Amino acid sequence: MVARSFSANEVIVRREILDGREWMVYPVRVVEDTGDLLAVHLAQGTPLTFGGGEFRWGPHPWTAFEPYWRSEGVLQLQRPGDGYAVWARRSGGEFTDWYVNFQEPMRRTDRGFDTLDQELDLLLPADGSPHRWKDEDHFEARRRSGGFTEEEAAAVRSAAASVVDLVERGAGWWEPWRDWRAPKEWEAPAAVSLSDEGRRAPYDDCGALA
Repeated sequence: MVARSFSANEVIVRREILDGREWMVYPVRVVEDTGDLLAVHLAQGTPLTFGGGEFRWGPHPWTAFEPYWRSEGVLQLQRPGDGYAVWARRSGGEFTDWYVNFQEPMRRTDRGFDTLDQELDLLLPADGSPHRWKDEDHFEARRRSGGFTEEEAAAVRSAAASVVDLVERGAGWWEPWRDWRAPKEWEAPAAVSLSDEGRRAPYDDCGALA
């Protein structure tokens, strides 16, 4: 079965899958889905749902906080096959930076899409000042502890190098979205529950649900 495309304003589910089970899930609202780009909005106050049981990385680190997205809403941009998503962050309504979240390439599902955050992040300040790495130590600690295979770690480094190359060439494909703002009437969606099966669904090589 080919995974469907999503309609603007539709609420879908972003899942982080670890050990074949849902580690964290939350709803996002679709801004645009062209097939080549999936743009979604994570609203302030969005409820977060965490998977239970044992995970090789332990509980999700955000379980230490209230289970809601506390920061201002963010636009999340992801393309098929990319090992990262680009988030547009704001403070007081003003654009502050692009936050490049390195993660497993998205895999579409009938409910939304699956991925897994892979620790490393890159900050691209709005004023054009030099980019800054974030959580490099967490990434390396995870690699040393065996939380990533060498192949997975190499894939993250490759994705990071590709983003830096785009930045240095002034070829950031995300730039046309800099001034996008969520409509004022968009409220935080209701919480979503964990799926019954709690397992990663099979996917084909194109990222579609098999």
